[in-house]
Amino acid sequence: MEKTTYRNPWAWVPSLYFAQGIPYVVVMTVSVVMYKRLGISNEDIAFYTSWLYLPWVIKPLWSPVVDLLKTKRFWTVAMQLFVGAGLACVAFVLPLPSFFQYTLAVFWLMAFASATHDIAADGFYILSLTEKDQALFVGIRSTFFRIAMISGQGLLVMLAGFLETNGVFGSKPSIPLAWSITFFILAGLFIAFFLYHKFVLPYPVVDKPVGGGSSSFLKEFPSTFVSFFKKEKIGYALAFLLLYRFAEAQLVKLAQPFMLDPREAGGLGLSTTDIGFVYGTVGVIALTLGGILGGLAASRKGLRFWLWWMVLAINIPDLVYVYLSLVQPESFLLVNIAVAFEQLGYGFGFVAYMLFMIYLSQGQHSTAHYAICTGFMALGMMLPGMFSGWLQETIGYQNFFIWVCVATIPGFIVAKLVHVDPEFGKKTEKAV
Repeated sequence: MEKTTYRNPWAWVPSLYFAQGIPYVVVMTVSVVMYKRLGISNEDIAFYTSWLYLPWVIKPLWSPVVDLLKTKRFWTVAMQLFVGAGLACVAFVLPLPSFFQYTLAVFWLMAFASATHDIAADGFYILSLTEKDQALFVGIRSTFFRIAMISGQGLLVMLAGFLETNGVFGSKPSIPLAWSITFFILAGLFIAFFLYHKFVLPYPVVDKPVGGGSSSFLKEFPSTFVSFFKKEKIGYALAFLLLYRFAEAQLVKLAQPFMLDPREAGGLGLSTTDIGFVYGTVGVIALTLGGILGGLAASRKGLRFWLWWMVLAINIPDLVYVYLSLVQPESFLLVNIAVAFEQLGYGFGFVAYMLFMIYLSQGQHSTAHYAICTGFMALGMMLPGMFSGWLQETIGYQNFFIWVCVATIPGFIVAKLVHVDPEFGKKTEKAV
């Protein structure tokens, strides 16, 4: 296929953002289920997988490298090849006795590759499309990222669950082999993405490394951080970024292990396939619906008006896990309803967080400031998640979920302290 500066965005935008979502969901979510099925303790799962957030925390620090060296197209395609190789490595080492250490090391490298891919792909999207097409396809890219989440948390986990139960090619069922085959399939998918995008992605003229101005660029880069931390009431803003999801950051690490643990250990005793359906299908659909409803609501009366409703929405549904841990219902339908309710509230409430990051990033260096916000967002998930597994194993599931509800209090406090322009987020009519 010949080199061209333009290709129909439908030929590459959906596949590019599907490819962007898969490694993130594998590293951050699928790994939790896999480690639980392979017998790793909740404490180790929560602590070590929380460290995998770090590449997204410090992503703004190496983003200039993507600008200074090579093209966005090069980085995008190269990182897809790297992720594919990483997935294959996971598949190879899973049957080994020291699989936990080896797979964590590979996931760590994959997380850096995925974060770098995010930087390059988002930049490539902007460089390759007109402003009109950027606006037109922003919903498409978001949709296919969500489809990747469903595929990873749902179909992929369900496939592993099927292989756990039925064996591979007539062999005796084996959990390590089931997950190994699943990761081999993923690796093949990413090699296909690499080959497809290598030939299909356009070659925009403006996609080139920063040239002779690199020294001035490097001098300008530190000023973006200085200007960010000089923003008015930045302390309250940072507290909001770090504490708004303080409870959710702990809940998300233990929700799936809770579902998988046997009833005598305080869990619900669901299968891997059940988890894939509950969280990867029902949960993601509810999460997406909540996000859509939150966006529509905020566009009508603005973030300031809806902030408290969104704080309630993201926190109050955590009570369903207290109920589930106390009652341990056997009804699979009831479990799905409970998770859907919690994820719907989370999707609605998370809109406030996303809008606040946009609000805080306004002004000069808005792109860099938004990247810094996403770093604090990842840090806010990483730190609470690190101790959540230890805490759950110390006090048990029932008390842990009660603690999670208590841990929602900081979210209400920072929502009270933070300043938001009452007009921000409202849909405005342009003068004709």
